[in-house]
Amino acid sequence: MKILITGAAGFIGFSLAKSLLENQKNIEIYGIDNFDDYYSKKLKNLRIKELKKFQKFRFIKIDICKRDLLKKKLKDKKFTYIIHLAAQTSVRFSELKPKKYINSNIFGFINVLDSVLKFPPKKILYASSSSIYGEAKKFPVSEQDNILPINIYAVSKKLNEIIAKFYSRYYNLNLVGLRFFTIYGEWGRPDMFLFKLFKSFHSKKIFYLNNSGDHKRDFTYIDDAIEIMKKIIISKKIKNKNSIFNICSSNSLKITKIVSFFQKNYGKVRVSKTTKNSLDVKNMHGNNKQVKKITSFNKFTNYKTGIINSYEWYKKYKAYNFL
Repeated sequence: MKILITGAAGFIGFSLAKSLLENQKNIEIYGIDNFDDYYSKKLKNLRIKELKKFQKFRFIKIDICKRDLLKKKLKDKKFTYIIHLAAQTSVRFSELKPKKYINSNIFGFINVLDSVLKFPPKKILYASSSSIYGEAKKFPVSEQDNILPINIYAVSKKLNEIIAKFYSRYYNLNLVGLRFFTIYGEWGRPDMFLFKLFKSFHSKKIFYLNNSGDHKRDFTYIDDAIEIMKKIIISKKIKNKNSIFNICSSNSLKITKIVSFFQKNYGKVRVSKTTKNSLDVKNMHGNNKQVKKITSFNKFTNYKTGIINSYEWYKKYKAYNFL
């Protein structure tokens, strides 16, 4: 079994590759990434260094926006599965660099699909996002609900789903969109809420709490997300050639609850409350019934365990100065 993972130096891509390599014998994984500098290249390099410990891992440094080079590198590889996770992340950064999101998230996705049309894989999973739901009025949101993106990042993910529908229909590709909801855990992005909280605690600096913490997120632990993805890859229950699933714990938590739990267990954090960023949605809570039906996965990690695991990892790696 030969698998391509784009964005292999990223949080989810690395975590998926590592889990597959640790638990699957007859597997060969090709990882590609361009080491974008949106956040620490040192962290990305360390992730790839971890993956290179496995003999069955092959890494290709390449930008998915370089269409001709990408097609040359991938066209004859005959991948069994593709997991497309390479993308420009962060809702707020999309206000500063909108063109970067269009190039990477939209044209990059098209380039990946076009590069494997000669030898189509059995299934292509690609990253969408909970942000496409926008300011939903009714919760939990399900895959059939209206999507009303309120920022460029979310718009790029909506367009990914439209592109997938087209390629599924006209090129007979089997595509599965994954609407990720606030994935957190070890090896996570330094710009995410939890690692900012950890850093403020250790540095004794002020932690700026967006919207005074008066918003909710559907925190989904990385190990749970990875197990769900692994089950989707091999699932024979997915009959539709263009499917979309919420990847979430369906347990929406107020941000202040997370901060309170951390302070109760580890100590005081200097908190400064700020007003809501206009690009952020206030609340998010996903319905995960469809993905549970397909995968039979229902053992979601308690948020307290997830935070403790994340913090223990942070303490181990903070000396690397990428967090």
